[in-house]
Amino acid sequence: MDILFIADPLDHFKIYKDSTYAMMAEAARRGHTLYTCEPKHLAWTGADVEANARRFAIVGDESDGHRETWYAADDAAPRSLKSFAAVVMRKDPPFDMEYVTSTWLLELAERGGARIFNKPQAIRDHSEKLAIGEFPQFVAPTLVTRDAARLRAFHAEHGDVILKPLDGMGGMGVFRVKADGMNLGSIIEMLSHDGARSVMAQKFIPEIKQGDKRILLIGGQPVPYSLARIPQGNEVRGNLAAGGLGVAQPLTEHDRKIAETLAPVLAERGLLLVGLDAIGDWLTEVNVTSPTCFREIMDQTGFDVAGMFIDALERAVG
Repeated sequence: MDILFIADPLDHFKIYKDSTYAMMAEAARRGHTLYTCEPKHLAWTGADVEANARRFAIVGDESDGHRETWYAADDAAPRSLKSFAAVVMRKDPPFDMEYVTSTWLLELAERGGARIFNKPQAIRDHSEKLAIGEFPQFVAPTLVTRDAARLRAFHAEHGDVILKPLDGMGGMGVFRVKADGMNLGSIIEMLSHDGARSVMAQKFIPEIKQGDKRILLIGGQPVPYSLARIPQGNEVRGNLAAGGLGVAQPLTEHDRKIAETLAPVLAERGLLLVGLDAIGDWLTEVNVTSPTCFREIMDQTGFDVAGMFIDALERAVG
């Protein structure tokens, strides 16, 4: 089948660790035909949604994850999204207004018959930070507000807190404020843009020393391994983009409880792939834009995460 991946430019991929590349490579091994475009290549013509898409093939020695030339692509040409068997939305955040516009365009395409994963409305409706509010039984003490006084009171109550923006990724803009309150006022002012933007505050979870766990849900089922992203040195953030060390490990009993509670609910909404973040026994985020960590789990455990994803994609399109 023809599969269109809406993603960042292929030249930007680090294929030794890129989850989208792992999906593409598995789809190619099964004989599917690959196409790619960026969100800026989408267009509504008044009657249809098209992509200026390029057909491409994976080339070179697949065992070499650092090869410079890994794909060969044709020239771009306009094509209706509904003509693809599947459209996989894998554009990384920021989740800005252009990202939202992309989901609107994809929703128009979906109404015309396109099959899009994850479902555009579900991507748009799930704030990756605020979605945890639907599952309070798994959430540590948390506050979301733009009110500086409320944030100060939350810190006074819990003593050691994490503050972060609602639209960050990769650990960007994450601050820990201990009991002494060092720089609390400046951090609140910066993150809230002097009260113009909401901020998330969470009680600090000491189990971050054992890692910020990424738990993948695919087609309503959990991958049996998580990737614990362990902070290094004096860093409080475990994100791989912030230098965290990724260690694959079997799901704990509580990890599985969280996963099995959320998986059917999110799958029913059209979320084929979800990345849950958990620290200790606490759910901290529900990632739906472009969840990662395929390659690390595959390389360390041998479990075929990409195969599980393409299996789910093939089932979804029938």
